Amino acid sequence: MRRWPVGMIGGAPGAFMGDVHRRAMALTGRFELIAANLSRDAKRASKAAADLGLKPERCYEDWQIMASAESRRTDGIALAVIVTPNNMHLPVASAFLEAGIPVLCEKPLTTEMDTARRFAEQFPNASSQMALAYTYSGYAMVREARQLVKNGTLGALRSIQIEYLQDWLGHTEAAGGWRLDEQIGGAGGCLGDIGTHTFHLAEFISGLKCQQVSARVSTLVAGRTVPDDAQMQLRFDGGVIGGIWVSQVATGCGNGLRLRLFGEKARLEWRQETPETLILSTPDGRSTAFARGGCAMQTPSLLPQGHPEGYLEAFARLYDDMALMLDGQPAPLLPRLNDGLRGQAFIEAALTSGARDGIWTHVQA
Repeated sequence: MRRWPVGMIGGAPGAFMGDVHRRAMALTGRFELIAANLSRDAKRASKAAADLGLKPERCYEDWQIMASAESRRTDGIALAVIVTPNNMHLPVASAFLEAGIPVLCEKPLTTEMDTARRFAEQFPNASSQMALAYTYSGYAMVREARQLVKNGTLGALRSIQIEYLQDWLGHTEAAGGWRLDEQIGGAGGCLGDIGTHTFHLAEFISGLKCQQVSARVSTLVAGRTVPDDAQMQLRFDGGVIGGIWVSQVATGCGNGLRLRLFGEKARLEWRQETPETLILSTPDGRSTAFARGGCAMQTPSLLPQGHPEGYLEAFARLYDDMALMLDGQPAPLLPRLNDGLRGQAFIEAALTSGARDGIWTHVQA
């Protein structure tokens, strides 16, 4: 089984997402981190890469130099992993795609829709060379939910309801860093940081496209310029309705991602904080708990039943899909550029709607 050489941009040791990506790729056994530009600060970048045991000649102080140098090496990287702040996602991705190096990029795609459109026009074939880290689509039971919907277990869908509640930005002094800086993180605030996850899950599991959004977008902590709470109604294909509530100021909530799908025959529920179980409920009052790894499951598991899979394993499943893409094999569940464009269009539609008292606004990508 081939091990793919990887380069990372951003994500110095101690940065949450950088550490998660490194642990996830290690779980697969399919990737090896051999090159990096881990910080915008040149000295910190070199020290951080050295601390990870990288060879001095692969410890880059600049991502543009890294893209050029790695593309010329016979042992150069086969994948660039981008874990920079949002405003740098597409400049970095452009450099590596132009150098012929595939990309796995954190979400959201960028900070504004026009930038996303120009990128898509510049790289019309990027979907075969670029993936987005929509982590929660990597959970086994999320993929099982998608399969149950596809198989008709719920009957015709009526409603899709998703909430993602956190409280880590619930105080004025909360250290949100660049995520609260509109120039770096984007105007979407919580819509970009966690809202794009909910929107992607709604379309990923249902197989439907959201056509319109009616949003109330709020900044509940004084002194901020980007939203930290948003509640939205959605209209999907075929008259299916939906609702999304995302908040990073929901007191007492850690990482409360919850999804419910209502069909003519049954309701399906999954919670990220108890990710091993799907609950299927029917009108006769019965509820069935599907356990991850059970013999009835159609979705493969990384670990045997009873050995809990969680956030890192969901990430690792995306990396497994990425390895398939690099091998030239089908990876139909791997989020691609179009998913990133959809997420950007969702942010734009929600902000537009919220600024106009919740007027129904088309999601255009």
